[in-house]
Amino acid sequence: MGTGALVLVLLAVLGAAGVVGGLVRSGRREAEAEKARLAEQARIQAVRSMEAVWAMDPLQFEEYVAELCRRDGCTEVRRVGAANDLGADVMGRLPDGRKLVVQCKRYAKHRTVGSPDLQKFNGTARSEHRADVPLFVASCRFTKQARAFAARHDLVLVDVDLLGFWNSGTALTALLDLDIGRSGTNRKLAPGD
Repeated sequence: MGTGALVLVLLAVLGAAGVVGGLVRSGRREAEAEKARLAEQARIQAVRSMEAVWAMDPLQFEEYVAELCRRDGCTEVRRVGAANDLGADVMGRLPDGRKLVVQCKRYAKHRTVGSPDLQKFNGTARSEHRADVPLFVASCRFTKQARAFAARHDLVLVDVDLLGFWNSGTALTALLDLDIGRSGTNRKLAPGD
């Protein structure tokens, strides 16, 4: 093979490598764009579903939380919230048999749940209801002081963000293992967020 033919073969190989490299980069960009599109779609769906949560009345919110517990394999789940419920809105048993006592607060998204609400719940969840797992579910955020109190007293908190994940299919048992003292945020959402 002559030098000219060798140069042509080398140029053809380099050209083909350039085309393949371009296709690979293009495929990566398309995959990244699709990943971003799916993440945005999931975010929009979560907001839409949370809009439905914020539209619920407190009784509907309690039943909604009870249904999420049932979906995740909890047994003996019942909504018990009423006047003088001593802080228990939903009760049941986790799949491993531990007793679950849930306090539900369906507040507007721009509100927060403070430490006094958690102090009341903490005072009754274990002593009155014999909870193995006291769970406080809110449709808004918890204050920094509330999260610190929950961490000190081994209360499980599910705020608006975790509620979105729970609603989207994350199992309750996965949420129980989170370190609430370091997770979440206490930033209030604006009414339009």
